Amino acid sequence: MTKEEFIAKAEADHEWAPGWDAIEQEFSRLYPNQEPQHYGTVITSRAIFGGEEYLDGYSLYRSEKGYFHAVTFGMSELYAEPEKFGGQWSKWGYEMTMKLREPDAESCIWALNMMGNLARYTFQTERYFEADQYIAGKDPAPIKIGSDTLLTGLLIVPDTEAKGQDTVYGRMEFLQLVGVTEEEVQAVRADRSNLARIIANMKQDNPDLVTDLSRTKSYL
Repeated sequence: MTKEEFIAKAEADHEWAPGWDAIEQEFSRLYPNQEPQHYGTVITSRAIFGGEEYLDGYSLYRSEKGYFHAVTFGMSELYAEPEKFGGQWSKWGYEMTMKLREPDAESCIWALNMMGNLARYTFQTERYFEADQYIAGKDPAPIKIGSDTLLTGLLIVPDTEAKGQDTVYGRMEFLQLVGVTEEEVQAVRADRSNLARIIANMKQDNPDLVTDLSRTKSYL
C-alpha cells in the first residue's frame, strides 16, 4: 500500500484501524471463528484525555488446549495516522501477550491490569521491553496481588504461537509474559544465560509457556 492509497482509504473510512486489524487478523488465524472476550478501557481514563490508561483494551481468547490467551491493544499504532505511515516500528514495536491457566475470563483480569501497569511504565519512562528480558520488583511480591502464588516475576519471550506482523506503520511483534518464581528470577539476575535455560526446561512439559499461579515446580 502506498501512502496515497493509505490516505484515500483513511478518508473513505473514518473508523479504519489498520494496526488493530493486524492484531485481530493474527489472532483470528490462531482462533478461527472465535469471538474473543474484549475489555476496552474507559475512554475518559485514557492518557490522551489526562487519565492513567495507556492501552485501548485487551482481548482474551480461549485455547482448545485449556488456557486463555490475552493480547493488548495500544503498544503498537492502532488507528489511521498518515504521519506514522511507513516507519520501521509500529509505535513501541510490540503488543504484550500472556497465556493463563484460569477457569474463566473474569479470573484473568489481574493479568490485564498488570499489563496495563507495564504499558504505563513504558509510556511514562520511554523504556520499552524486548524478548529475553525479565521483569521483577525490588521487593518480591506475587504477580497477582493478594494471592499466595510463588510466581513473583516475568520473563519476556516471543509469543510461542502469534507471529509478528509487518504493518503499514512498521514491524510489530507479540511479546509473551511468562510468570516465574523468585528463585528463577534470582537465577536470571545472577546469570542472564539462565533465562534461556529456564524457558527450555519449562517448554518440556509446558510448550506454550502458560502461566499457572499454582505452579510449584522449579525449572532451574
